[in-house]
Amino acid sequence: MKNKKPITDKKEIANLQILINDLEGKWKRALADYANLEKRIETDKNNFVKFSNATLLDKFLTVLDDLERAEKHLMNKGLNIAMDQFRAVFKSEGVEEIKVIKKFFDPEKMDCVEMIKGNNNQVLEVVQKGYLLNNKVLRPAKVKVGKGG
Repeated sequence: MKNKKPITDKKEIANLQILINDLEGKWKRALADYANLEKRIETDKNNFVKFSNATLLDKFLTVLDDLERAEKHLMNKGLNIAMDQFRAVFKSEGVEEIKVIKKFFDPEKMDCVEMIKGNNNQVLEVVQKGYLLNNKVLRPAKVKVGKGG
């Protein structure tokens, strides 16, 4: 191995120090980028798990609508018990009903199907219930909204 003579030129030392600082900055940015990537991957993975059942749950909402109509008309104790269990399963999966009656129309959570006489921009009637899945809209509520006084 050759013995290298130490660098004594101040200009060369300054240039090497600049290079070291530049490489150190790039290294720190690369570490930060990697840490951010790990966080984003973890968030994406959690969201995938949270929302992977969305399509299936949405299909069951139609069944829930039909069963709720039957529940109102039949007044059957067995059906009421089954419906309570059905709602409990939805709740455990992060599904909750969007409360809309007497609230102001929110186009992010509701679809207006008709404007009717009543308080301006206030939801007066629900045509079809809307639901959230982990605080994101699974199905918007279909509503009738007041217009004019």
